[in-house]
Amino acid sequence: MPDKDSTTEQEITLPAAGKKKSSRASAERWGDKVMELGFCILPSLVFRAQRRLGLSPIQLAVLLQLADFWWDAARKPFPKKSDLAERLNLSERQVQRHIADLELAGYVRRIERFAKHRGKISNEYDLSGLVEKLQALEPEFRQVADENKARKRAVAKPGYKPPVAETPA
Repeated sequence: MPDKDSTTEQEITLPAAGKKKSSRASAERWGDKVMELGFCILPSLVFRAQRRLGLSPIQLAVLLQLADFWWDAARKPFPKKSDLAERLNLSERQVQRHIADLELAGYVRRIERFAKHRGKISNEYDLSGLVEKLQALEPEFRQVADENKARKRAVAKPGYKPPVAETPA
């Protein structure tokens, strides 16, 4: 009979790498209390392609805030400009200008919304332009990622010899 200080094989078996639930892994990284307040899923390509997309830091921040309100693929986000302004520490007019610039660049499309007997309410924001532009860039980023992965595999093999760089004549 095992004593209370011994551990069983089951207790010391660790889960296979990459098999953890992503929400649990996020909670381990950021903390349960932080994750309980919500999270926003974004493709890393948004960040990696920021320069290629020509997005200023503030434009990216506006897009990230809009994405944080986009909870369902079938329903576009509709935050108030005042909420965006408060989150970004900008004036409502500045937010409006940045959204107009994003719309001009084709990343966002504003859709006016109206309530019966109340008139105009917060705009809805269609981010399909950003999605399309990221999907168009994906093959180029994928190719580079695949080439880098192949190089890493090659250099790890026994007997690897680096390619000889040619010197200009």
